[in-house]
This record gives sequence, C-alpha cells and structure tokens, in this order.
Amino acid sequence: MTAAFAATLFAVPAHAQDSSGLAGFKLGAIAGYDSVKLELDGDSGSKGGFAYGLTAGYDVDLGGAILGIETEISDSTAEESVSDVVVPGDRASLVTGRDLYVGARIGFAASDNVLLFAKGGYTNARVKLKYNDGTSSLTEGDNLDGYRLGGGAEYVSGPIFGRLEYRYSDYGEYSYAGVGTGLKASRHQVVFAGGYRF
Repeated sequence: MTAAFAATLFAVPAHAQDSSGLAGFKLGAIAGYDSVKLELDGDSGSKGGFAYGLTAGYDVDLGGAILGIETEISDSTAEESVSDVVVPGDRASLVTGRDLYVGARIGFAASDNVLLFAKGGYTNARVKLKYNDGTSSLTEGDNLDGYRLGGGAEYVSGPIFGRLEYRYSDYGEYSYAGVGTGLKASRHQVVFAGGYRF
C-alpha cells in the first residue's frame, strides 16, 4: 500500500502546480483507526481501536517539491492477544499506550492547494504486556522502538489544513529482560489530521 502511495506521488509532475501555498508551520490534531498486529511463529492476530493525538511540523518549498519534518504524540485504544506463546493454553496481550514519532516527508503539488506526500521516520510506542499461563500472571510495561512509513494527501485552504494518510509501523521482536520472546509487533493506521498553518 505504501508503494502505491509512492508511485502516485512520483507520477505527479513537479513543475505542474504552484506549491508555494502548501509550505509553512502546521499544528493540528489527529484521529482515526489503529490496528495492532501480534505475530508468533507465523501465526498472527490483529485488533483495531481508536487512535488520537497531536501533530506539528514544518514544510519548506523547494520549488516544485515540498520537504518537511514532523513530530507527533498519540495514543490508542487498540489491544491484541495471542495464545500458546510458551505453554499450551497461555495467553499474552499487548495493550497500546502513547506513541511518539519524528520523521520527514516529501511531497508534490497535485494542485495549488493539494499536496501528495510520502513519509518515514522513527516511532517509539509505550506498551503494556500481560501474560497469563493459567497459574500465574505477569504485567510489564515497556517501550518499543521501530520505524514508520506512510503517505497520503493534504488539502490547504488559507490557514486551515486537512490531511488523510495511511501509515505502517514496525516494532520488530519484543524482548523481555534482554531475551527475545518471538513476539513481533506492528500496526496499520488510517488517520485524519486537521489544524492550522502559520
């Protein structure tokens, strides 16, 4: 899906539209759908929730292309569980918490007020891992480091902007006390962002 966004992005002629009205500092809120996926030995499960947060960034007009940096802090109601992790009948659950993101994006003007863009960067998610083997239980909070890729479209009208984007985040394998658990975590999100441009 990210590849499709990138293909659309680079298919737009950089010189076809005026991009000067798309740059500047932007501050807004995000809301959308968050699907967390847990994978263990080829088996996986995913469950959706509501994502929400704040975003800020600055875009520079390079004369046909827009290059920007952005940060985000968000949270989610998503939670996912898998069974038979260590022993038959046990259960491990991953509850999402705050997610920090910093990255860059590049885009081209599809019209005077529409920007198509691709993005990528670093994400750090706070999670709570719950494990129960039927006789005892464990709850452990941790931070997961990963990367995010995505893309979308942004509409600008005067000081107002609205943005629809898809993003994929991969946090790799979860380790407990330095030992790999085999659990791999990732997430898919479709979110809307809206706010002000200064």
